[in-house]
This record gives sequence, structure tokens and C-alpha cells, in this order.
Amino acid sequence: MATTSTAKTHWEGSLTDGSGTTELATSGVATFDVSWGKREESGEGTTNPEELIAAALATCYSMALAHALAGNDTPPERIDTEVGVDFVAGTGITGAAIAVSAKVPGLSEEDFRRFAEDTKANCPVSAALSAVETTLDITFEG
Repeated sequence: MATTSTAKTHWEGSLTDGSGTTELATSGVATFDVSWGKREESGEGTTNPEELIAAALATCYSMALAHALAGNDTPPERIDTEVGVDFVAGTGITGAAIAVSAKVPGLSEEDFRRFAEDTKANCPVSAALSAVETTLDITFEG
């Protein structure tokens, strides 16, 4: 059975002059201010769809990689994932960059790279973003 997660956005005004809020409705843990201007320029206090997608990918990637490593009997001590999602007005999302740093005792760097690449291709959010070129930068501690 599928699990549905829900977010809600309320918007007022035109695209360029308007603004709104996005609520993480399922969890109720946060509501974020959103505006067009923050899609064209990054800044504090207001988010945009690309930052929310980056958060989803960073979270999903870390969880999926931890699961794969534990399934190999080499659970990670830590995984830190940072994701950047690129947006070009008039074009859309043009790419994503995943940077992962992990400490996995008992695993070789070569094996970790294999797990990291497989996760990039197969975590559910990565799969949903498959139309976008995604890069992966790996830092490993055994």
C-alpha cells in the first residue's frame, strides 16, 4: 500500500510580484515562505521549489545509502549529503549535484563508490529526477 505525503501551497498575486507559503502538511513540522524572486536568486528567509527538491534528494539519498550499506553488513558510522539543484528561468531545472561524505568502517573505498553510484541511480527521489543530469562527488573515510 502506498504512503502519501502532502504539502500545500497558498499563493497570492502574479508570478513575479506575488508570494506564498508552502506547508509540510503531513508532518506539520514547518511552513516556508516562497516567492519567484528566490528562484532567480538565492537568499535567506524564503525558499523555492528547487531547495525543497534538494532537501528531498539529500534525505532520500542518505537514507537509501545507509540501507544499502547496512544490508551489506557494513552499516555507516555517518553519512553527510549535500545537494544543489540548478534552475534557469525559462528553461527549468537543469541539473543536480550530490556531494556525499561518509565514514563506513570495514568497507573499501572502491566498494563504497559502487554503493554511492548505485544509490545515485536508484534512490526513489533520484529515480523521479532521472530526466535531470545528476553528478556525484564522493569523500570517503573507512
